[in-house]
Amino acid sequence: MFIKKSKNNGVREILIMGIFWRILFIEAVLLVYSLVYRWLAEDAGPADLFWYAVRIMVLVGIIIVFMVVSLKQFLTKKIIDPLEHIALANKAIENDFSQKDAIALPPDTPDEITTIVTTRAAMLKRIIQVSDERLKLVNFIKETFGRYLSTKVVEEILSSTRGRQIGGTRKTVTVLMADLRGFTTLSESRDPEEMVQLLNRYLKRMSAIILAYDGIIDEIIGDAILAVFGALEPHENDPERAIACALGMQNCLVRLNEEITAEGYPALEMGIGINTGSVIVGNIGSELRMKYGIVGDAVNRVARIEANSIGGQVLIGESTCKAVHALLKTDPPKTTMMKGLKKPLVFYAVYAIEMDGKHIALEVPTTSGPLLDIQIPVQCWVIQDKKLGSIPIAGTSVSMDENKINIQTRIPVEPLTDVKLNFSFCLEAHCFDDIYAKCIAMEPAGAGRDSHLCQLHITAMEEKDRAIIRQWMAEAAA
Repeated sequence: MFIKKSKNNGVREILIMGIFWRILFIEAVLLVYSLVYRWLAEDAGPADLFWYAVRIMVLVGIIIVFMVVSLKQFLTKKIIDPLEHIALANKAIENDFSQKDAIALPPDTPDEITTIVTTRAAMLKRIIQVSDERLKLVNFIKETFGRYLSTKVVEEILSSTRGRQIGGTRKTVTVLMADLRGFTTLSESRDPEEMVQLLNRYLKRMSAIILAYDGIIDEIIGDAILAVFGALEPHENDPERAIACALGMQNCLVRLNEEITAEGYPALEMGIGINTGSVIVGNIGSELRMKYGIVGDAVNRVARIEANSIGGQVLIGESTCKAVHALLKTDPPKTTMMKGLKKPLVFYAVYAIEMDGKHIALEVPTTSGPLLDIQIPVQCWVIQDKKLGSIPIAGTSVSMDENKINIQTRIPVEPLTDVKLNFSFCLEAHCFDDIYAKCIAMEPAGAGRDSHLCQLHITAMEEKDRAIIRQWMAEAAA
């Protein structure tokens, strides 16, 4: 409801004019009464009534002047001046709050006005106390829950009652999903506390980059990060910022690996998928338990895209590529048919983008040189939906280093398929543990149709096994 603000008179004008008109009204009533009484009771003529009225009006004027002047001085001293002091003190607070107690009242001020001043001081003290407590509480909530949710999400929830209601709005956003390769397998052979410290170190670096590109971290699930661009404040360049962020995350991991490998940790590998699409953004759950998040096909697709990535890659969906294709440098598109999709999934591997006049490129880690030609019998199990195939595929290694293995098999392994490898031998009391990899390419081996060459990118491998391969490569190069 809109109330029009009107300009009112001060207490001085209101009191004086109120007294003046009331006295004038009383005197007018007395004048009329006297004239009527004299006319009826004494049978006075018009001339007598006229002069009688003149005398009465002069007397009334004198009384009015006396009452107004005397009452004005009395009211000014006793009521108006103390109230004006209070009003001026309240206005002074707007510019200098330290003047909140600076109210000088005359010693004979009525008790009611003195009580107003006393109550005002107590009320201001309480307001200040409550405001300080509320500010501390709000800052505590933002600081605490900002570590579980994005700070912008916390501010959105606290800013209005709608922020706490179940439901959401449909928006077009760009979703980024990053996941470490082989971290679960690595955790099984390491001290849990040590791995948590390493994971927190990794998440701290990645979170800082996401926030620097104005992204919102929707969820951290183990070693996986789900971030959203454009959920609260949509921008025209949400896809560009997401891709630039992903490239920055991969480059940051290169530098982090330099630090942790020097400390004895194995190098980490991260795959990133990006997709743009329509989602529902808001509170999901019930009155008992809810979370702020996103739901939609774009989230499902980004998970599928990320699952096809290998360490060091940034894969983007077709919708994201169409939005910013003129700014990108990518490999040719790849397609794969995945469970639950009616159409093949199309994605591109990005290695550079132009954003705001800056060229942001993927930094390629230093490679170990040419692959080592070595033939070792291997067994290969296909992994589908995180389930291991029951029958292994027999094969032989052709070449390898600590990051890649090329194997020759009779049964083809489809590209982008996850596999588990096992070398079928032990060397000087050293037996290789399971190796996890992703097939990145498959081609016929030679002229025969019963032989296939599969190029595998290692996603998880024990550090002691990597050391053995590095030793072989050093001996071969000597």
